[in-house]
Amino acid sequence: MDAIHLKDLAFFAYHGLYEEEARLGQRFLVDLTCWLDLSAACESDEYDQTVCYAGLVKSVEQAVTGTRFNLIERLAAEIVKAVFNTDERIQKVRVKVEKPGAPLPVPSGTASVEIMRNRPG
Repeated sequence: MDAIHLKDLAFFAYHGLYEEEARLGQRFLVDLTCWLDLSAACESDEYDQTVCYAGLVKSVEQAVTGTRFNLIERLAAEIVKAVFNTDERIQKVRVKVEKPGAPLPVPSGTASVEIMRNRPG
């Protein structure tokens, strides 16, 4: 199966367990892979035979900024749901959410979650 990759998408949002995270917000980075059959686009070179990258980015942006979550695990699941709703041709999604400013008890480091899901049904 073919894949579309979008990497290092940066968004500002207010996810996290702590009051300071809800009040101040922080940057979140998203990597996205969508699996689908791209053979028609490869043969035709026609825009309507592929998935709109900008549409995917807008869907991810809405998922990241639209609702506040305590856990980046829950945020990742919401992104997957939004991506599947973007285009019915997408059969599988992998999303990685990175939280560079995660409150870790060390001077430097990031936290991230990666999930992979097949289209339901």
